[in-house]
Amino acid sequence: MDKIIEINSAVNGFVWGPIMLALLVGTGIYLSFRVGFIQFSKIGYWWKNTIGKIFQKSEAGEGEITPLQAVSTALASTVGTGNIAGVTGAIILGGPGAVFWMWISALFGMVTKFSEVTLAVKYRERNEKGDWCGGPMYYIKNGLGPKWKWLGVIFSVFGALAAFGIGNISQINSIASSVNSVAVAFHENAKEFDTVIGLITGVVIAIFVALVLLGGVKRIGQVTEKLVPGMAAIYIVCALVVVIANAGTIPDVFASIFQGAFNPSAVVGGAVGVTMKLAITKGVGRGVFSNEAGLGSAPIAHAATSEKNPVRQGLYGIFEVFMDTIVICTLTSLVVLCSGAATGNYGNNDLAGVPTAVAGFASVFGDKLGSLILAVGLLLFATSTILGWALYGTRCAEFLFGSKIIRPYQALFCLVVIAGSVADLKLVWDISDTLNGLMAIPNLIAVLLLSPVVIKLTKEHFNGVNAGKLE
Repeated sequence: MDKIIEINSAVNGFVWGPIMLALLVGTGIYLSFRVGFIQFSKIGYWWKNTIGKIFQKSEAGEGEITPLQAVSTALASTVGTGNIAGVTGAIILGGPGAVFWMWISALFGMVTKFSEVTLAVKYRERNEKGDWCGGPMYYIKNGLGPKWKWLGVIFSVFGALAAFGIGNISQINSIASSVNSVAVAFHENAKEFDTVIGLITGVVIAIFVALVLLGGVKRIGQVTEKLVPGMAAIYIVCALVVVIANAGTIPDVFASIFQGAFNPSAVVGGAVGVTMKLAITKGVGRGVFSNEAGLGSAPIAHAATSEKNPVRQGLYGIFEVFMDTIVICTLTSLVVLCSGAATGNYGNNDLAGVPTAVAGFASVFGDKLGSLILAVGLLLFATSTILGWALYGTRCAEFLFGSKIIRPYQALFCLVVIAGSVADLKLVWDISDTLNGLMAIPNLIAVLLLSPVVIKLTKEHFNGVNAGKLE
């Protein structure tokens, strides 16, 4: 067991370390240059064709979902505990400057995700049930050719296994912990029943997930389409209340973010272990962990879209990173920094997560209501993430073993939801975190090798737009 922990720690240090993070950001920079920095130069266009169409009704055929349902499913998996616990942890361990590097990774990650989604729609295929299937394993097989299928197999193995950790155990654990926190906040004796409360929570979530999965990809899209906008609105409004209540601190907070990006010690007062290297790695790492740009997961959801134009669906990839990181992660950062919840706690591992976020909301709403707000946020965020990753894991398993594996995999996935709500499965979570990072390697290889296709499709699309042939 000690050897397994040692090996996993070493591999994790690489996949979430400076070299891989530089590769992830570097890929975004390279692709941005090649497609003309469309995240900036075409901001009006992608804004109009994503958020501008969010309330437009559209129909999807058999085995497919609408573009909005596709982006909702993808956002469901990206907007999770990383937006709260992950961001707070990055600030505590890397200082306020981590937020700056989180922004940088997101700005270039927008084009990485745009490229992934574009390729997913370009190279998708129908499965035995008539559903659209796509993602890195399919654009590797269909784009790079059969001789590269082994690379798609590697991605699928990592994805099918990682789904149990990042998309399941870590999420249900956070839900159970937050429900227990609320119970204790309202009744101190509830601490004695934390296992029972956790188990009940796990069973309820597992039943909900099972009922959604039984309806296939269309029901997942229908549920996330309703869940994601609502959960985002609730969290954004509550976070804005905290920020507005501390409006006087906003100028100093932004100053600390920019100064802390290059000189952390000047901001955190020489807190032990907080360095510029940590500010960069924690900021970039948690940003990538949250928005999943470059990891290859979200394209699996986008491949099911009814949209026929790969580039037009790719625009939702840009919007996705914007919404996840620039909006939601930034608001979490401002709650923690404007409220002063992080002050004096820099470098403290024990407070690098939910407790500091709770303190931020409690500063305005009080302990009980603050705990409740965060619990509701985590419940909605984490439940939606479980649904999204259930789809990702299923598609990866299907690529490996065919459609016959779908129901057994989903049944096991739901059982793990129950187990994860009460068990201390830290090692499983740590290994899955590593596998999640390893997914990026085959995906980035494919995206870079297929970048000429992305460049060609993007140029053709915007030439069509400029000529008035496309909207």
